[in-house]
Amino acid sequence: MDYSENKPIYMQIADYFCDQILNKKWESGDRIPSVREIAVKMEVNPNTAIRAFHYLQDEDVLYNERGVGYFVSDNAYDQVVELKREEFIRDKLPHFYRDMKVLGFSCSDLEKLYQKHHGE
Repeated sequence: MDYSENKPIYMQIADYFCDQILNKKWESGDRIPSVREIAVKMEVNPNTAIRAFHYLQDEDVLYNERGVGYFVSDNAYDQVVELKREEFIRDKLPHFYRDMKVLGFSCSDLEKLYQKHHGE
C-alpha cells in the first residue's frame, strides 16, 4: 500500500477499513481479518495495525470478541458515514470554500454544476 505523509499510517489503515464498510464488502457482524493478517497485507508493524483496530473500536465501528477476533458493529455503516462527514467538513471544506472564493464560484453555480453532472 502507498501511504501518504499527510496522515498517520494507522489512520490510513482505518480509512481502508471504512472503505470496505462503505462499499459493503464488510457488513454488520462480519469477522474481519486479524491484526496479524492486516499487518502483513498492509506491510506495517502489528502495533501500527492494532492502533487502527483500537481507533475504530473506540468509534463503535468494530468490536472485539476476546479469543475470536474483531467484527463489524451493527451500526458500523452509519458510524463510518458520520466519521467521513466530520472529516470532510474539517479537512476538505475549508480548502474547497477558499478555492470557490478565489475562482469566483457561487453556491448557485455549484448547484447548477451538481445538477448537470448528477441529473437531478
